[in-house]
Amino acid sequence: MKNFGIVLIITVLLVACNGETLPKQKPYLKLQYPLASYKITNSNCPYNFEVSNLATVNFKNNCWATVQYPNLKATIHITYRAVDNNLEEILKEVEKLTFEHTVKADVINAVPYENLEKKVFGKLYNIEGNVATNIQFRVTDSVKHVLSGSLYFYAKPNYDSIVPAIKYLEKDMMHLVETLEWK
Repeated sequence: MKNFGIVLIITVLLVACNGETLPKQKPYLKLQYPLASYKITNSNCPYNFEVSNLATVNFKNNCWATVQYPNLKATIHITYRAVDNNLEEILKEVEKLTFEHTVKADVINAVPYENLEKKVFGKLYNIEGNVATNIQFRVTDSVKHVLSGSLYFYAKPNYDSIVPAIKYLEKDMMHLVETLEWK
């Protein structure tokens, strides 16, 4: 009986060690967003642009605006500044706000934008990392107007978690810039 127990233990060990044990793979969340369709904004401000039908736009008396995405818990804050022989000063101020993220940002990419026909010139900034605002833009007609915008989420910055939403809203922000018209 003693030999039977030893043979049984050895047999179990040999049979049990046959298969290769693999760690369980991490699941990844796949977020799907609806295709964007756009509508033009109407205001008494010296500019118009198109926004997603998923967003609501609120204009303030000083022509500042918010473009809210309630389902994504995100808002694009838009600031308008009239130029009064101070274009360089305004642009430096806007750029300074962007580069204040250098402390926490991994990378700051600037994509220039130019539309000679509509007189819209600017940059779209993509800021990677755990920063307060991952996408910003600034545009001007180089004479009378400067418009800047920043995307904020109502959550603690965790870049890895919000990348899909950032990429989705980046397209909307680029569309906003591409359809911008000065009045």
